[in-house]
Amino acid sequence: MILFKNISLRRGARILFSDVNLTLHNGEKIGLVGDNGSGKSSLLGLLMSTLSADSGDFEINTKMKISHVAQETPHSNASALDYVIDGDKEFREVERKIDNLDHSDQNNDLSRLLTRMEDMDGYSIKSRAAKILSGLGFDNHQLEMPTRSFSGGWRVRLNLAQALICPSDILLLDEPTNHLDIDAIVWLETWLKRYKGTIILISHDREFIDGVCQRILHIDGTTIRSYTGNYTQFERTKAELLANEQAVYEKQQRQVQHMEDYIRRFRAQATKARQAQSRIKALEKMQLIAPAHVNSQFKFQFFESKPITDPILRLEKVQAGYGDNIVLDNLSLSFSSGDRIGLLGRNGAGKSTLIKVLANELALLNGNRVETKHLNIGYFAQHQLEQLDPENTPLQQIQSHYPKEKSQVLRTYLGGFGFHGDHINQLIGQFSGGEKARLALAVLIFKRPNLLLLDEPTNHLDIEIRHALTMAIQQYEGAIILVSHDRHLLNTVTDQLLLVHDKQVQPLNGDMSDYIKWTKDQRNNTLTDPSSMTSSLETQMTVSGKTENDNTQPASATSRKEKRQRQAQQREKLKPLSNKIKQLERKMAELQIEYDAISKILSDPKTFETHDSAQITVIAQKHAHIKCQLLDVETKWYETSDEFEQCSAELG
Repeated sequence: MILFKNISLRRGARILFSDVNLTLHNGEKIGLVGDNGSGKSSLLGLLMSTLSADSGDFEINTKMKISHVAQETPHSNASALDYVIDGDKEFREVERKIDNLDHSDQNNDLSRLLTRMEDMDGYSIKSRAAKILSGLGFDNHQLEMPTRSFSGGWRVRLNLAQALICPSDILLLDEPTNHLDIDAIVWLETWLKRYKGTIILISHDREFIDGVCQRILHIDGTTIRSYTGNYTQFERTKAELLANEQAVYEKQQRQVQHMEDYIRRFRAQATKARQAQSRIKALEKMQLIAPAHVNSQFKFQFFESKPITDPILRLEKVQAGYGDNIVLDNLSLSFSSGDRIGLLGRNGAGKSTLIKVLANELALLNGNRVETKHLNIGYFAQHQLEQLDPENTPLQQIQSHYPKEKSQVLRTYLGGFGFHGDHINQLIGQFSGGEKARLALAVLIFKRPNLLLLDEPTNHLDIEIRHALTMAIQQYEGAIILVSHDRHLLNTVTDQLLLVHDKQVQPLNGDMSDYIKWTKDQRNNTLTDPSSMTSSLETQMTVSGKTENDNTQPASATSRKEKRQRQAQQREKLKPLSNKIKQLERKMAELQIEYDAISKILSDPKTFETHDSAQITVIAQKHAHIKCQLLDVETKWYETSDEFEQCSAELG
């Protein structure tokens, strides 16, 4: 059990939290959430004794073992496997003592140490370490590679593996999914569910928190509030509380207004002076409730872009890679406006390579890339954060891209990405990774792209900005191709999935659960043909991902290819219906706005005072005419939607 009694913690002159009282029970899995800089990592520092509370009492059983992910990345000749095993310091100590014993003279000590080795399950530690590394994405041949040979992201995984293998009662994790792909995240989620100790987790991946945690601690202002359930339940509960607070606040404001009116009217009257004074005192004593701030500080949207003709981009028998390393081979793909595609595949399969080919940032080894006229590509990748000038401010950075725009327009625009006040004039070199990612997104979105290529856009972004980005993409009308390990983002903004695997790209006739199952089969060396996955998504695919080297396929593969071709032809029939539905929806929206505007005019009493009967008749006739138009368009929308559903059913 962990107890916080009236704990207060400062960072410099700033109070992070004050008079916090919490009880954390053994075996609880807790998600720690709050704004960037609210004190989440500082709270973990308090648990690890790297920070001390400014006041209050903090109690934890000193016998409880705490494990956390090391911040320093390894750089040594130790193999990956040995480095992970080093995380179990007690095992290494027992192993060292056994090696140093003179076995002929120290039989009692040897027997005791061997018993201890068996009790701690030390004889299986190599296989346990190998399983953890495999789950985090390491291949067998990587286990014996020296740690210094791995890139930064893979070294972070090694530190995570060390924390997992270390025997512990409490596991502290600060953004453990950074640098992990989807299958590694799913593996880690499963591992943590089986962990028997207490977990305190900081993460911006809401689906990961949902899968692991049953309690949420929310750092809100200088307090820490506890909520039962996972992150989704926390959001719902918080929304209900905020709605109630808002209702209480609005009711209170009406009471305040009534009391102030009374005071203003009767304060000077001798007969009412006593009552007025009593109301003044009551008003002074009343504890005013602050308005509930339900909206995020991040508010932005994509601008409308120029319409373009389909297909907007084609790849014809493309071969791509780096020198002699061919990553993608013989690809023929076609993309249309309105496509919302998620690219899936294991690390190194070629997702980022495909994005670079589509962005025209990687020269083709063979084949053709054909784009339509007026195609305006918005490309976001992590390396673009490094291209931000550290000596620029956010305003200077965006002005360097759009020098003709007015300064005030850009200031207002950047405010939607959280760059307010003095922050807009701060040097980029002082920014965190999340702030740089926000700025890079802001520069990209202002470009008004009609094709959006996003390669891991949520890295470094907290939940609030991820939510804002999700909402903005949902309203974006252009085509989008997304690579992300954020399952929530993939589930909410894409309706088509492509699998990059074995140098090929093909439609994934399934959803994220099918993909996760496939990755598990891959890990278990049970190769499953991804084209065999079936779900309702199969009826929505609009991307042709066929390859051109099928001449020698066996009969079953040929059959599958013919089936996909028939489905592609059927989907082509669906396109005009889909486009018609979109046109009717836009027309309905336009008519509804016009109808509501005239309804407001007719419901206003002043209209009949400022207009004569002839003018009012014209307005009323127009109102009736628009209503008829609206009903007609709605009828067509229903008919077209029914036809679309019937065709979709035939496709399934």
